[in-house]
Amino acid sequence: MNAISTSVLIVGAGPTGLATAIGLAERGVDFIIVDALAEAQNTSRAAVIHAATLESLYSLNIGERLVQQGIKVPHFRIRDRDSILLHSDFSNLPSPTPFALMIPQDETEQILIDRLAQLGHAVRRPVRLTGYKMTEGGVEAHCEGEEGTFVAEAKYIVGADGEKSTVRAGANIGFPGETYGSFLLADVRMEWPIAREEVTLFFSGAGTLVVAPMSRERYRVVAQLKDAPSMPSLADVQQVINARGPRRGVRVRELLWGSRFQVHHKLADRFHHGAVALLGDAAHVHSPAGGQGMNLGLRDAEALSRALDAALRAGSGEPLVEYATERRLAASRVLEMTDRLTKVATLSNPGARWIRNRLISAAATVPLVRRTMALTLAGMR
Repeated sequence: MNAISTSVLIVGAGPTGLATAIGLAERGVDFIIVDALAEAQNTSRAAVIHAATLESLYSLNIGERLVQQGIKVPHFRIRDRDSILLHSDFSNLPSPTPFALMIPQDETEQILIDRLAQLGHAVRRPVRLTGYKMTEGGVEAHCEGEEGTFVAEAKYIVGADGEKSTVRAGANIGFPGETYGSFLLADVRMEWPIAREEVTLFFSGAGTLVVAPMSRERYRVVAQLKDAPSMPSLADVQQVINARGPRRGVRVRELLWGSRFQVHHKLADRFHHGAVALLGDAAHVHSPAGGQGMNLGLRDAEALSRALDAALRAGSGEPLVEYATERRLAASRVLEMTDRLTKVATLSNPGARWIRNRLISAAATVPLVRRTMALTLAGMR
């Protein structure tokens, strides 16, 4: 069996794994990145990158390319059908990128892959991690690819392999939580009465609805929906918007892509254990309310690449302890925020919804409330 030695083995080549690899490559750290898929996914999934995340990505020399390709959206509004409850203006953020950047995940991943290639590296795929064991010098990971099996001997192994992480399971790290249910996800072209400078979260007794503009006259539609269809139709998307969105002026003309996904609310017991480090969906998953999922993972990646470099240079795991403490706290805050937002958004009792709307509308008249909301969504608080 072939053996390969490296400083860091990254398992998973989604946005978080790729960004971690770029951070290590920028610092001259030896690594291998593997992914079980034969090629990168070409679906859009996550669609927004917030200001704090962009600042982290500029430090990896990929922020400028993302901004050039995406759409700058300065406004976020919460609505109950046609009534505006709260408006957050990102243009006033204390950031060089005062906006939400709308860019589909497949385009983000391709930019990351291209940057990694510029730095002289590529993802090894399809390669599946079948298991690993701790050693005196780090880990011994068994991998399986098209050219057979091999062993990767690494000082550290990084779990960027998603919610069902093999890396997390191998370290016996708990991942407690609960399930929110199913969501409908679709990219469409449609007649839409709201300006394309706005991302909108609609509150509804039937569940949440998010509509966001994307490039090439597309819109992203995300809706909490019990028993969402595995392959939603144009009629499914039109129906959910009719029930939760604006009362008039909406006509879905073309369904480009659609899917169903389950959303869970989970947080790993720890983000670091010995030679193991976790980030992204392997460490935390939550409701899509506020568009925080990929953003949290990308900020994990920038922080983890710094911590791994420092740990290798110092010959000490202390930088990873600090990474785990800081990023788990950040994830905990995001999970609390998305959980509250989801519960408030989906009140079904008409009286409770009326009170909620009055309270939010009143709070929205306070500048500090609006600013705090903008800072929170942007990942700057």
